[in-house]
Amino acid sequence: MPLTLGLTGMDPATESALQTAFKVANAQLGGHWTLLPEQQAHFVVVDMDSMYGPMSWLRLHATGKSVIALTAAQRTQADFLLSHPFTSDSISKLLGEIALQSGQALPTPAPAPAPATVEIPKQPLTDPTAALPDVVVELLQTDRAQANAAAAKAAVQQAAPAPAAAIVAAPAPVAPVSTPAPDPAPAPTSPPVASATTIAAAATPAATVMPTGPAITARGDGLLDWLVPGRLRGLLRVVQGNERLLIDADQRKYHGPAALKPLADWFDRGFAASDFEVVPAAQWEAAAAELAASMPLTRLVWFGNLLAGQGRLAPGYDPQRRYRMTKWPQTEREYPKHFRIATVMMKALATVAEIAEASGVTEAEVADFINASLATGFAEPEGDPTPVEPSKSSGGLFGRLRGR
Repeated sequence: MPLTLGLTGMDPATESALQTAFKVANAQLGGHWTLLPEQQAHFVVVDMDSMYGPMSWLRLHATGKSVIALTAAQRTQADFLLSHPFTSDSISKLLGEIALQSGQALPTPAPAPAPATVEIPKQPLTDPTAALPDVVVELLQTDRAQANAAAAKAAVQQAAPAPAAAIVAAPAPVAPVSTPAPDPAPAPTSPPVASATTIAAAATPAATVMPTGPAITARGDGLLDWLVPGRLRGLLRVVQGNERLLIDADQRKYHGPAALKPLADWFDRGFAASDFEVVPAAQWEAAAAELAASMPLTRLVWFGNLLAGQGRLAPGYDPQRRYRMTKWPQTEREYPKHFRIATVMMKALATVAEIAEASGVTEAEVADFINASLATGFAEPEGDPTPVEPSKSSGGLFGRLRGR
């Protein structure tokens, strides 16, 4: 099969950047690829994060083209994945893999020439321990870790329980908080606590649902409540039955089962702080390797909100109001009907009943999908009211978290 590449479903700036990066990548691979219009190309790059990307994917898939999805998501339903943001190196690697699958092994790209050697001081001024003997540095690091653990333990003991929430939205990830190093302190005589000592003491309370229609049962300190940004800190492990999750709360990622449905029971029970066990950084990589690749915590927030409504829109959202998708979501293979719902909602604003009729699914399925999409920022209602200042807000379902 000829190695020909096309571009479609993207804005001019993205297309121009891709063309430039492709030329560099193709030169590294010996110039075996050719850039052609999408109608003539065998492999076509589609920007799945754009408004018209998913429609382009459907059209190309129907004509038998091999689609390369350009997306910031970690998974795709297309034939190949090009992660966004991209570089000439990532494009070169992908084109080489495609060529190999097509039976045409290409030369490995030559590494970039090393920069000229520059003399720099051996001891950077920004590192106050750089000039100390290694044994002294190790002692300082040990004392620092013990002092941090003791301070975190005291903070957890003083923390008050957070209010419950039925549905929690997924705001932007919280940047890790940098803790200044304390002065060396004597090692504590008691052993470190093997529970969630990294849970923030001043955690932001979970959003309290103010029902305006049939109430959705609150789940207390359910998993959604713990996923509120800022409530958990550090590297944690939580286990229920035969399933377990590794949560990197600072990076807003998790390791766990690849499928979501096995975790449905996790959103029906409460969790205490002691259920979240701290995982030492030295053991994290080995523990994570036993599970699936890391996934964003937004995925769990999406799933929890999908289950929370039980076939009804979240309180404060009227079924007669019209809703739409603001961007294409990462649909799950376990829920194939969601692709049809999202396709209808991408076209125009529509009510729950109109979306259900056009997509051929039940209104309950549409309501659940809208709940999950509203919580994760992929959907919005028609005429969404102008946000008010937090000090004047009465709470609401997603209002507190949407502005974070």
